Parts: sequence; structure tokens; C-alpha cells
Amino acid sequence: MRNYDREVLMSKNNDALVKDDTKCVTCGLCKKVCKDDVTIAQMFKVDPNIEPICINCGQCANICPTNAIHEIYQYLEIKNLLKNKKDKKIIFSIAPAVRVALGELLGFPVGTNLENKIPTILKQMGADFVFDITFGADLTIMEEAMELVNRIKNNSNLPQFTSCCPSWVKYCEIFYPQLLNNLSSAKSPIAMQSSIIKTYFANKINNKNIIHIVIAPCTAKKSEANRKELSISKKDTDYILTTREFGMLIKEFSIDVNNLLESKFDSPMQLGSSAGVIFGASGGVCEAALRTAYYFATNKDLPKDKLVFNSIRGMNGIKETQVDFDGKIVKVAVCNGMNSAVKLINKLLNKEIYYDFIEVMNCIGGCISGGGQPKIKIPFINDTRLKRMNALYKEDEQMEVRLCHKNPEIIALYDEFLTHPGSKLSEEILHTHFEDKSYLIKAYKK
Repeated sequence: MRNYDREVLMSKNNDALVKDDTKCVTCGLCKKVCKDDVTIAQMFKVDPNIEPICINCGQCANICPTNAIHEIYQYLEIKNLLKNKKDKKIIFSIAPAVRVALGELLGFPVGTNLENKIPTILKQMGADFVFDITFGADLTIMEEAMELVNRIKNNSNLPQFTSCCPSWVKYCEIFYPQLLNNLSSAKSPIAMQSSIIKTYFANKINNKNIIHIVIAPCTAKKSEANRKELSISKKDTDYILTTREFGMLIKEFSIDVNNLLESKFDSPMQLGSSAGVIFGASGGVCEAALRTAYYFATNKDLPKDKLVFNSIRGMNGIKETQVDFDGKIVKVAVCNGMNSAVKLINKLLNKEIYYDFIEVMNCIGGCISGGGQPKIKIPFINDTRLKRMNALYKEDEQMEVRLCHKNPEIIALYDEFLTHPGSKLSEEILHTHFEDKSYLIKAYKK
């Protein structure tokens, strides 16, 4: 007799995760993380006859000791594509959180940054171009920060919530549809980069036969890639591989990463600012946005000694700070995990608190803890998360370009193609809309 109260159910329609019931030992860990951290499992009585609600975050997969729950594997399909390219251009883009976690699968110490090995690995597999999604993160900030400045100026739809975490976006659509107008209309960094590759870059190389594969720390990105409202072409992001799948692909190709030379990502999506790099940590999106929104609002850069916002870094559930935009005090909050977000949002709706800008990341610690990252043994979870996070912040300290709007490749993109943040073309290619999905909970109310 199955004990459904001790496990997370998985729909066959789930486009990010699968579950092998024969491997499930009903240990209850998946249910616990879904209840305590993601705050979904406690909302409904488990009923195998009702379509389960899932935001595809993959935290159940991360904690599952038997691999009964895991991402939908696509790495063997990618191996086949690389070995049979024909006239296709195979492009990979790498999310920032991948570089500080991949090493754990390959025998490197926790927190090792393999940024300069990744392009070499993928070129050895047969990739034509390898891009860095810190470029897409910078692009997201250009649009999102301008949107924030305009909302503050017009006092409309505040607070503005971030929209780069697909699990948070789906959670908002299901449980807080009254806040949909508060979500930034900016696409996620992955979706933006994919749209630019299928338009601007395709024209540059005069070839539209592009397969774009993204390596991400997140299982929910597999679901996000299927959202039609995020694509300019038929499908801008063709495949999402998790960090774990990337490790599997490396083993399939028998690549000895230790003995590989380092190399750079390809232009024109080679260079990201350090603000784009810290997107992978909780608080990073907010910090990057403040750095550029300040410039858009005041026409000057924050002083170097004020670029780091320590109060919104780290592992606290709710973090906050405020910045003086030449007389206008902008209040921001960072929600580290969905449990914290629910607490803050309920206070917000009860008018107990007020903010201008709120970052929400479903996974505790941010993308460095995404559902597709290397699994961590329970006693070492917090230590590993901090080491991954600090590896990104170390890069922020060392990089020359620390502001998204100072990235020369971003400047070139606007000069050659988009003209300016919020332009008509930017709105068409880089922005999206959201849908009320509260109908998904109606079955539980009967």
C-alpha cells in the first residue's frame, strides 16, 4: 500500500521532472522539502486522482536519495546532435551558477570555478560557439532596471518583482495572480539570450539553422523553454541541460577536464559584467539591478566603495536595503527561498510593509542551489551553498567591468540592433507577459 502522505506525486505531463515509482522508498524527504521550503505540499491533501501542482523547481530531485525523481534527461540527445551536426550550428550558453558547481561532479574541491575550462570542454565535443549567459544577465538588467526607474517615476505597479526565476513566476501565476502586473515584463537571462541568438546573431552569421542548448543549474528552465510567449522563433531555447546532465555528457565523451587548456567564451556574447555573474546567488539580481538603476535614474555611477550591498548577500530568508537615488529613497527586499517569499508577500498584501523592488528566488541560496545542480549530502548543504556563492562573489571582486551598462558587448548590441532599453524592438524581443493560472488549484477546492 503506497503512503502518498510521504511522497511528492509527479504528473506524466510534467515537462521538467520524472519519477520512477519503483525506486521510491517513501523516505519522505521530497515531501518535506516541498512542504518546508517550496511551500506547496502543505497546501493540499495528496490525492493521486488529481493533477499535482508543481513549479518544476527540482528540489525534490536534489534531495532524493535513490534518484527516483530526476530531471528529464536530454544529454544523450545532445550527444547525438553533436556527432551528427550536418549543416546545423550548435551553440551552447552557460549560466553563471554552473561554473562554480560543475567541478563537484569531476573531482574538484567545492567552490572551484571552471569558467575557463567550459568553452574548451564544449569545443572538444563539437560545439560551434560557446557563449556566457552573464551577457544575458546584463541584458536583463538593462531592461529590468529601466523598467524599474520608469515605474518609480510614474508610481505604477510597485513593487516591481523580478521575473528571472521560472519557479517563482509559475508560483505567482498560480497562487498570487493579483501580483502579475507587478512582475517585471523582462524575460529571464536565458530567454533573452536565446531570442538574441535567434535574431541578431543569426543575422550576423547569415545562418538561421541554429540549435541553441543552454546548460543551467535549474530544472524549471526545461519547463520555461516550452513557454511560447518567451520565443521569437518557433523555439528560441531548443534544449536545457542541467549541470548534472553536463557532467554526464562529459563522461559520455570521456573528456579529462584536468588536462584541458583554458579558453574564453565566444563573442559577441563572451563578456559579462561581474554584476551578471552574481545573478547565480540570492540577492545578486537585486544588487545588479541597483547598480544600473542608479545610473539610469541619476546619470552617474555608484562610487566603487558602494557597489557591494552586503545586507542583501548571504543566506538570510528575507534581506533588505535601501538606496538614495538623488533624493528618492528606493527600498528593496530579497526573498531567499519560496517560504520567505510567501511570508513577505502576505505582509505586503496586508499593507504591513512597502518596497519598490523585490527579488524572489525559489531555491535557497539562489541558482547555486538549483534543482539541477550536483547533489549535496544533507550535513554539508549550507557549507556547500556558501562556497558556491562565495566563488561568484570572488569573481565580482576581481573583474574589471562590474556594471551591466558598462559591458562593451551590451553597448554594441544596443548601438547595432536594439537602440536603447525599452525601445520598441526591445519590447518585442526581450519582454513577455504572464497568465493567471489559479485555475490549477480549483480541483483542490471541491
